[in-house]
Amino acid sequence: MLVFAGGDGKNVFPSVIDFISGFYPTPPLVRLDRFGDAWAKLEFFNPLSRSIKDRTVQFLLRKYLSNDLRGHLVFEASSGNVAISLAALANVYGFRYRAYTTKHLPETTEVLLKVLGAEVVRVDREMIDEEFWRWVNEEAVRNGGAINLNQFENVDNPEGHYYVTGEEIVRQFRSVGKVPRVLIAGIGTGGHITGIARRLRDEFGRVYVVGVEPAAGSAIPGIKRLESGTRWVREVVDEVVDVSLEEAVRGGVITVARNTGLLIGLSSGAVFQAFLRVRERFGDVTYLLIFPDDIYKYVGIISHFVNSA
Repeated sequence: MLVFAGGDGKNVFPSVIDFISGFYPTPPLVRLDRFGDAWAKLEFFNPLSRSIKDRTVQFLLRKYLSNDLRGHLVFEASSGNVAISLAALANVYGFRYRAYTTKHLPETTEVLLKVLGAEVVRVDREMIDEEFWRWVNEEAVRNGGAINLNQFENVDNPEGHYYVTGEEIVRQFRSVGKVPRVLIAGIGTGGHITGIARRLRDEFGRVYVVGVEPAAGSAIPGIKRLESGTRWVREVVDEVVDVSLEEAVRGGVITVARNTGLLIGLSSGAVFQAFLRVRERFGDVTYLLIFPDDIYKYVGIISHFVNSA
């Protein structure tokens, strides 16, 4: 009898649904050895959006998957990776997806959404804030009760990251005998930084949490400013660090690439830049950096900085 195996190391699956449900890859936890005891969780190993948002979408969709989603309409506000993951899963589970996004949606992300068949509604706004996502919810109600997952207020978001992402990280640090003392992560919906911070503190006690936001006047896909209305984050962060787009590229993406060979995305670059600043005060302790995605959606943006160097 032919046996399909995922967890035994062969990574062979009889369908895409089996792949999604049976192979939740544990993204690597990698020490950035040129930068002391800094460990990066490489969330771009998630398969659909190549980002941590694959996890978020799975957490938010799970209560709907017991019913047939085929033909249902899903509305969601997203700055990129949630939209890509939802657009991919729409083709797997047979629902229709309408992505509401801002004017700063990278062209590459829009192309990916259209390749996947999503409807893209680009709104002339600087960022996704509380007013924006509440308006999307109202649009869903007006359109016959379409599903609105609302990643910004849905408690399944931080809870999923507590029980899955956070638990993975705890096991990984235990396996190398390390205890993280500083967590550095971007402020987006607030889901992953909140869930991971809570899990680490429950396991290891005091962990200093640094949230990373775009500097005033900067737009960095995937993260937003704390005052945009993001929930949960205020409960866990000890400090918020502002990073400009240029700092995220030059001091983050390029620095990491030229020292490690890793091609990280813009929000990951912002996290790394914040790490460099925080390290000046905390010195040689164990750091955890969450790298949400990789470089490839943002090559057009990054090219302006590389070409002007």
